[in-house]
Order: sequence, then C-alpha cells, then structure tokens
Amino acid sequence: MAANTSWAALGKATDLRNRIFFALGLLIVYRLGTFIPVPGIDGIALREFMEQAGQGIGGMVSMFTGGALGRMGIFALGIMPYISAAIIVQLMAAMVPSMEALKKEGEQGRKKLNQYTRYGTVALATVQAYGLAISLEAGDLATDPGLFFRLSVVITLVGGTMFLMWLGEQITSRGVGNGISLIIFVGIIAELPAALAQFFASGRSGALSPALIVGVIVMVVVAITFVVFMERSLRKIPIQYPRQHRGNKVYEGGSSHLPIKVNPAGVIPAIFASSLLLLPITVSTFSGESSGPLMSTILAYFGPGQPLYLFFFGAMIVFFTYFYTLNVSFKPEDVADNLKKQNGFISPHRPGKPTSDYLEKVVNRVLVLGSGYMALVCVLPEIARAELGIPFFFGGTSILIVVSVTMDTIQQIQSHLLAHQYEGLIEKSQLRGNRGDKKRKRKRTTLRR
Repeated sequence: MAANTSWAALGKATDLRNRIFFALGLLIVYRLGTFIPVPGIDGIALREFMEQAGQGIGGMVSMFTGGALGRMGIFALGIMPYISAAIIVQLMAAMVPSMEALKKEGEQGRKKLNQYTRYGTVALATVQAYGLAISLEAGDLATDPGLFFRLSVVITLVGGTMFLMWLGEQITSRGVGNGISLIIFVGIIAELPAALAQFFASGRSGALSPALIVGVIVMVVVAITFVVFMERSLRKIPIQYPRQHRGNKVYEGGSSHLPIKVNPAGVIPAIFASSLLLLPITVSTFSGESSGPLMSTILAYFGPGQPLYLFFFGAMIVFFTYFYTLNVSFKPEDVADNLKKQNGFISPHRPGKPTSDYLEKVVNRVLVLGSGYMALVCVLPEIARAELGIPFFFGGTSILIVVSVTMDTIQQIQSHLLAHQYEGLIEKSQLRGNRGDKKRKRKRTTLRR
C-alpha cells in the first residue's frame, strides 16, 4: 500500500487533512484536561506524596492517564473504566444467550451493546472514583475531608471519564485512527520526555552506570524491532473460487488467500490486563498506612515487579488474546459463513462447519505464538526494571501500545490517501471520456454539414 501511496497527495486530500486536524484538536483538549485539578486536593501534599510513590506505581499509572493521576486532574481515572466495561460486556455477550443474540442483530444490536457499555462505564467509574476519594482522605491529601469532598471527587472524575469516552468515539468516527488507543498513546508520549530526562540525569549523577544506560537503549530498540516484525507477520491460508455461470456469462475461478495475523487482537489484551491490575495498586498506594491489612497485602504481592503480579499479568494477556481474537477480531464461524456466501472454499475442507473447525484450529496454533510474544514483550521489561532498578517506568505494554497504534494510524492514513488517489483517477478518466465524446460529436456534425 505504501508503494502505491503518494504522501505529496496529503495536501490535496482535504477530507483527510480535516480528519487529522480534528483528531489532533481533540487530543490537545485531552492533554489540557489532565492539568485541571480536582477540587479539594492539597497540591503541596500531593506533589510530595507522588515524589515518594512515583517510583512504585507512578510510571505505570501515568502510562494510561498521561500524568493526570499524579496531578489528580479531572481525567485521573483515564479511559480505564470504559475499557473494563467493554471487557465485561464482551464476556457477557459470549456467555449470555440474550446478549449473544444482540450481536447478531447487526447495527441495532451493536448500538444496544454500546449503550450497555456506557452504563457499565458510569458504574465502574463511580466505584473507582469513590474508592480513590476515600484513599485520598486516608492519605491526608484532602484539604477538607468529608462527604462534600467525596461527592465532588466522584462527580468530577466520573464526568471526566465520560468526556474522555466521548472524545474517543468522536476521534474514531470523525478523525483518524482508534480514538481510545490514541488517547492512551498520547498519554504515553507526553510522559516520555520527562522519563528520559530523569533516566539520563540518573546516569550523570552516577546512580546508573553507562553500560546499563546503553543496555537499556539497546533493549528498547530490540523490543521495538521485534514488535514491528511480529505485528507485520501473517499466516496466509489459500482460498479457491470455482468457475461460476451467471446467465449467459461464465466467470472464471481464481485463487486468493486469507491473512491471519500472528497477533489478531492487537494491543487490546495488554490494555485489558493492565486495567484490571491498575485499580487495587492505585487504591493501596494512595491509602498509605491507613489502607488496612487487606490492601497492604494486595500491594505487597501484586505490586509491579512482584512474582504474583508478573504471573497474573502474563496469564491475563494470554487469556484475553485468545478470548478477544476468537470472539471479536476473528470469529471462525463468521469467516466460514462469509466464504460460503462468496462461493469460496479452503481445499480440501468442505464449506461450513469443516471450514470453521479448520480455521479455529489454525487460529489456536497461531495464537500460541501471538499470545506468548505479547506476554514476553510485556513481562520481560517489568522483570528488567525491578532487577536493574531503572528509575522510571520501562514497560513493554507502553512499547506495544506506541508501536501498534502508530502502525494502525499510519495504515489508515495511507488507506485514505490511496482512496483519494483512486477518486482522482476516476475523475480524470471521466473528464477524458467527456472530452472524447464532445470531439466525436463535433466530427459527426462537421461530416453531416
């Protein structure tokens, strides 16, 4: 696609340019919102607290909130409640017959499921915001603790999350790329300069050796290269189309292929897994010494770098990779039905159930590599960060999100450019055809005279 795309055509593609500017404008609004504080927060106490706790969860939380939680901005919950609600709705749609029937109703069913997701987002955001308000009071970070403070925190944070959800939907429908992924992407990129400055400052002060700094840089480059290679990898299944007779015409058969990505689920499993591990860690940290024995135990065993945290993180990535792929991104039954409607088949398997079983078998085998690759990329940097004592959050999830979102967005932009070029070629051919018709008419008129 890139070979057939002229980036010089971007200046002529007015619709694409407007989409890009629209997406950038909404992302700027999101960044501005991360600096608007929640009312009733002691700014000085919060700054001192985050300087102490930032080495633990600060980087992890900033990865999804763009630093909003560290500043306790109105977008402190980020987009995580929406993602968690989407997980729950998709799980229920796969297990509850009535909701599964909604998925098969087309556009109307999809709107109904989206409505359930929004309701779930409000409920989850309310619970998380109330838990965070109690944690802020327990950590002596509120100027005037009490019911009014809790209500103000809940209303502000829930409203911020719903506004972010709306921004993401607007970017997806009227901009370029996936809005939810781009919001998380911008949050990571925005915190990257400060993290790099802190990293190199540790090297200048002697806290980190030059060999370790070079090793980390090489590790990041290798990880990015590996992610790009795996995201571009495909398993191609040959498809045959028989000769068809339609009326008096005979259409010759042909062959094609069905591409199956090594990682069909994209970055979604890593985001899902991180979102589920984010809430208990956040509440435990902000609660401080008043969190109680239960929260202290959770923080001790499920903190970043702990064995149980790494185990559950990797296990949830593998689970969500299989679940999201087989239920959302690549459903073997739907693919087999579409092939049957198009009179295509995969030799030597018969159309219908045999083809579906074969596709499911192939996808399960491919996902062994895909889920393992995702778990490796996300877990190994966590181990390296904990063992080497890197002073900022170096996570494979952030690398995976940045690379995947960048590739997907560029691919969408190239698709728009290619469509624009095709439209230009069609318009030129129509103009040439009209000019040719006019010349023929003139010649006929001259001959008649």
